Amino acid sequence: MEPVSIRPAREKDLPRILAIYNHEVMTSTATYDTQPRTPLEHHAWFTHHGDSHPVFVAGTAGSIDGWASLSPWSDRAAYGKSAEVSVYVAEEARRRGIGRALLQALIDAGRAHEHHALLARISSDNDASIRLHAALGFFVAGTLKEVGVKFGRLLDVTIMELLL
Repeated sequence: MEPVSIRPAREKDLPRILAIYNHEVMTSTATYDTQPRTPLEHHAWFTHHGDSHPVFVAGTAGSIDGWASLSPWSDRAAYGKSAEVSVYVAEEARRRGIGRALLQALIDAGRAHEHHALLARISSDNDASIRLHAALGFFVAGTLKEVGVKFGRLLDVTIMELLL
């Protein structure tokens, strides 16, 4: 297995990040978005991230095979030490350690920026993501029953948390 390289995302990475994300929008419950994002919407999303809420890309042999971000959990000030993690790996690049490396980079960034709690909202049918988060120390904080609808199905959301 080739080593995974992780670095902060740059604006020039946005088309690949968007392609990975929009594939999941259309084919999976990894995101509860139901319409693909436009390049303009995705650029706005990217510009709202900064030092304390970074976006990373990862890959092997110079390719971008996945991305991850820390985002504010809420816009309310009392949640300022909490951040949401998001990790996406291209379908053809899974099971190579890319997701694990990206999630670890988010944990490291969370610590470096003095976040206290990292949270993940994971579709309860996404066993691989739940296992990945658990392997890196996240615990199940609760389950929200039937809060999402995608592909004609009511979906539960598992909330996972890591205290730093």
